[in-house]
Amino acid sequence: MGSVWELDFYSRPILDENQKKVWEVLICEGLQTVNAEAREPFRFSKFLSNSEVNSIKLKEAIEEALAQAPARPSRIRFFRYQMQNMISRACEDAGLSAKASRRTLTLQQWLDDRKQNFYPHQPGYTNAPAPTVAAPPPSPQPLPDALMGQKWAFVTLEAAALQEMPDWEIDFGEAFPLELAGISPDTPIPGILIFSPRAMPLAGWMSGLELGYLRLEQGKTPRVILETGPAESWILANLTTADTQSEAKDFEVAKQAANQVHFIGVQANPEADSFAGFWLLQERNFG
Repeated sequence: MGSVWELDFYSRPILDENQKKVWEVLICEGLQTVNAEAREPFRFSKFLSNSEVNSIKLKEAIEEALAQAPARPSRIRFFRYQMQNMISRACEDAGLSAKASRRTLTLQQWLDDRKQNFYPHQPGYTNAPAPTVAAPPPSPQPLPDALMGQKWAFVTLEAAALQEMPDWEIDFGEAFPLELAGISPDTPIPGILIFSPRAMPLAGWMSGLELGYLRLEQGKTPRVILETGPAESWILANLTTADTQSEAKDFEVAKQAANQVHFIGVQANPEADSFAGFWLLQERNFG
């Protein structure tokens, strides 16, 4: 299985000689594969003019990246909701599968670095506010009846324990290097474990959702929401008691202290030694 690429194609805070925004293609490998292979991640960048914003030029840039890359990726992730038609078309024409996702953590870190340390030093730089990239607020959906867990629990693990994930028995899941999020080994990482006799089907279903992050939604009946894909939301649990509501608030406090890193796991029962599913997550602001 090849690595997962993360792609962005959008305007940058740089104006050309005609005072038009310069666009840029950024492609990088997600660190989950690179970390396992102990090598430098592949990165590709290319500026395009305002008149070159189309799927043909993007496909050409992707093909340039493919020619330079150490290996062909298994798939591509991107987070720009409003660019999904163009990006999907270009990737398809280049023979690659693409999915809109909020699991573009390596790309987000690279963009943050470029915004602070690269773009301000380029000719034509402008600090005018960038347009929002956020998708429309989703309306949370209930989980399919056949996949609802019978029990669930808030739990906490030290970051050092999560570094042993490669040695765990996990059927479906995904992680990322905790250094990517600036997490020290002794940082408590909060999470939720779901227990279900249909643990395998539930984990398999979740694996196709491009899991984003968990969040607490306040209201008359507080609930835990699972954010997936570019703009989907699922009601993971309704918090109907004072105890669960208090635990959920503690979960959010711990998540904030861990730079928004948290996890979700799926097991057949609380006594199980293996996981049908386990995902390390981080909430990011895509607005």
